[in-house]
Amino acid sequence: MSQNTHKFSLTTRIFIGMLAGIIIGVLLQLVFDDSGDLRFTIFGSTFSTYSILVEGIFSTLGQIFIASLKMLVVPLVFVSLVCGVSSLTDPSKLGRLGVKSIGLYIFTTAIAISLAIGMGLLVQPGAGVPMTSDASFVAKEAPSLSQVFINMFPTNPINAMAEGKMLQIIIFAVLFGVSMAMCGDAGQRVASFFEDLNSVIMKLVTIIMNLAPYGVFVLMAKLFSTIGPDMLGSLAKYFFLVLFVLILHGLVTYSLLLKGLTGLSPKMMFIKMRDAIQFAFTTSSSSATLPVTMETAQNKLGIGKSVSSFTLPLGSTINMDGTAIMQGVATVFIAQVYGVDLSVSDYMMVVLTATLASVGTAGVPGVGLIMLAMVLQQVNLPIDGIALIIGVDRLLDMTRTAVNITGDCTVACIIAKSEKELDETCYNDIDAGKKEEELNLDTASKNA
Repeated sequence: MSQNTHKFSLTTRIFIGMLAGIIIGVLLQLVFDDSGDLRFTIFGSTFSTYSILVEGIFSTLGQIFIASLKMLVVPLVFVSLVCGVSSLTDPSKLGRLGVKSIGLYIFTTAIAISLAIGMGLLVQPGAGVPMTSDASFVAKEAPSLSQVFINMFPTNPINAMAEGKMLQIIIFAVLFGVSMAMCGDAGQRVASFFEDLNSVIMKLVTIIMNLAPYGVFVLMAKLFSTIGPDMLGSLAKYFFLVLFVLILHGLVTYSLLLKGLTGLSPKMMFIKMRDAIQFAFTTSSSSATLPVTMETAQNKLGIGKSVSSFTLPLGSTINMDGTAIMQGVATVFIAQVYGVDLSVSDYMMVVLTATLASVGTAGVPGVGLIMLAMVLQQVNLPIDGIALIIGVDRLLDMTRTAVNITGDCTVACIIAKSEKELDETCYNDIDAGKKEEELNLDTASKNA
């Protein structure tokens, strides 16, 4: 059998896995309490069915899935970026890509936090919220801006890869690719090896993507078996305001930018990005989702490798629009809860700090709270206020990660269009990239 035997598309299977996980998680909360109502004894030891399912099976399989995604990030970014940079015939193009990417990412982040602060002042989510919480938050010391830029350059590129320091990897890959382009025949021989290696890594991405429905299922089951509706409570106004601004920015701001600067259909981009958005929502990590984002950009959106391999890894590190929205609303929320009146200059400081803080911040779950602590310190608000929103931040983290990767692809499309590196036929083809997602094990066994 050489044909794909799956009845449903990958997008549908991932959605089914997500929905089934949510249902199972909710049912587990209804059937068991967190101490495990259903217990059994084996060889004198008592076990809880709830803990075995949630903390055992679901947690273990979910962490394996996340680890599998993260496993791909460093080799994919390094190899694809080396391939893209070494293929550039115009050295000035690399400079243009850098200026355009960083400029657009900072611009969209500034829009995001300005929109969040404006909506926060309008809706007043902190009015009437009791200033109590059982949670706690310890802020880490924020690095200075000069240290952020110093940390972008690796002293040991191998160590940077081992620790997943994305900006350092990008810098080294760019320099390595440029040197390859300048080495003539020797560079061409090395480039052909990297091209083959890139094809192998992209096939590995396809394998992981086809396992995604199961990974998504266990992650959702674990999350919704531990998060109850009581966590919202008095924070409902804050929660739904952040959610509304995230959706507004994701759908309206990006659509206006894409349509206004390229003339492309935003609807087509959103349709093509369904898999990547579901991955981002489930993993809450821009970095972990990066392999899927790059596969989507190249195979479905038609973005050239030289553009996608540079802008998307950069975006997963410095583009934090969703996080900026949370910071904007949370700053207003905490100020209102503690009865602190912030001036216009304070809010301008929040916009500036949050925008600059996104540079060099890792795209991993929970990083938004660390960045929020930096922002609160700048306007002398109590960091203890973060404890008030910890309970609902996990759900919001999922949504803002989906917004972040949508922004990455929007910027990549705009830059690719301006650099004439966008295959519009592929972009407008609703079925583009589906063949590359198929995993034909029969063919693989025949070639073995």
